[in-house]
Amino acid sequence: MTKGKVSLVGAGPGDIGLLTIKGLKCLQRADVVVYDFHLNVQILDYIKGGAELIYAGKRGGRHDMTQDEINSVLVSKALEGKNVCRLKGGDPFVFGRGGEEAEVLTGEGIEFEVVPGISSAIAVPAYAGIPLTHRDYASSFVVVPGNEASTKKESSIDWAALARGNGTIVFLMAIKNIEDVSEKLIENGKAPDTPVAVIRWGTRSEQRTIVSTIRDIPEAIKSSEIRPPAVIVVGDVVNLRDKLNWFEKKPLFGQRILVTREHSEGFETLEELGAEVTVFPTIKVVPPESWKELDTAISKVSTYKWLVFTSASGVRFFFQRFFELDRDVRDLFGIKICAIGSKTAAEVGKYGLRVDLIPDSFRAEGLIKAFGGPDAFRGLKILLPRAAAAREVFPAKVRESGGEIDVPVTYRAIKPGSQGKRMKRFLREGKITMATFTSEATFTNFREMLGDEAGSLLKNVTIAAIGPVTARAIEKAGLKVDIMPKTATVDAMVEEIIRYSLQPSSRIH
Repeated sequence: MTKGKVSLVGAGPGDIGLLTIKGLKCLQRADVVVYDFHLNVQILDYIKGGAELIYAGKRGGRHDMTQDEINSVLVSKALEGKNVCRLKGGDPFVFGRGGEEAEVLTGEGIEFEVVPGISSAIAVPAYAGIPLTHRDYASSFVVVPGNEASTKKESSIDWAALARGNGTIVFLMAIKNIEDVSEKLIENGKAPDTPVAVIRWGTRSEQRTIVSTIRDIPEAIKSSEIRPPAVIVVGDVVNLRDKLNWFEKKPLFGQRILVTREHSEGFETLEELGAEVTVFPTIKVVPPESWKELDTAISKVSTYKWLVFTSASGVRFFFQRFFELDRDVRDLFGIKICAIGSKTAAEVGKYGLRVDLIPDSFRAEGLIKAFGGPDAFRGLKILLPRAAAAREVFPAKVRESGGEIDVPVTYRAIKPGSQGKRMKRFLREGKITMATFTSEATFTNFREMLGDEAGSLLKNVTIAAIGPVTARAIEKAGLKVDIMPKTATVDAMVEEIIRYSLQPSSRIH
């Protein structure tokens, strides 16, 4: 059997945007992913379906697997001919034991590659507004494993050299041994009032920073209840934080927003303003079980006066099938197009077509009004490609008014097969501050995926609904809707979330 390959991949310090493109590609093609605790678990959402996930643990000295066991898994899976991704927080060759794993793989004749990650030693201080080097403060820096302060009888750390140096010192894994670190630096000549910063969960929305001195930092950590993971920075560069603190000053810093659709498209503005967006799809848009209804409608498309699209998904699936049937956009000559919302209209525009009508209101009632009222439907023939489950208000009114309308199923919104175990944990631990629901189905499926606990888990979470239909479903479940835009679009929803979050009573920090 051909041996597989092992990729030792650094996932970065926490912000999912800091994962490298090459690291992402390795993750997406992996048959097996062996991952540690100290990484953003959202990265795992990029793993291809069917890949095997193996949790190696490595959390604050507690390991679900020993290093020898991890080595054994990497070897055995590669010998099975599988592509293995060894996913580590930060960089695999910076206190990540990646070198040891690479040695084992070399000894077994297994091909491997190293994909460097952005180390927390560099990224975390940067997100706290602390440059490690600065021409006025420090021209060098050193990264030191803080666990060596007390765990090794004969530490390889030259404390005297550290204390004498004028460069910046970065300690990783030092929280539990901070008293030893403080004592050793002072004993070896470091000024007790040297500035120190401690940054917990750096680069993430949970980031928390405290500033003190070498002498007082042990008590500051204790009183502030700072626990691992944290990065400790020692040196005069810490004084620059007052000027350069950029991340924690973002207006939505601390907000952790749940998106229940398939992707976060449209929510990017929230991330730019400092929020962390967590995607947990509760619907998946797929083709219809049968194309028969749509095929029949497309075969007589020239007989329609209006083509109405209610969503971007409807546009995509309609034209996908339209072209599969060897039709041409010129076959739509003379047919007027109506699109519900600017996003839907933009999707139509991708096919070189102009939208004739965009209703002011995005509910069925608004669509009726946009056409000029019920009387305007008399004699009209309308094609409305839509989802498998959709409201009947508009089609019913068209027929009542003497019009003709075909509503072929063009796509389905189904519930994904993923389980809600991880999301339950996020909600219990307070890692979600706001939940967004862009349709009644996203909320209904969310409740089904989380089970009986769904309601209680959302009690202390701000809830945003895209429109009144979605809001009614949420309120019927006994929950309060805090945010609802006047216009039922994602863009309007995002604007309303920003407005709400900037109110003094809603600020996280």
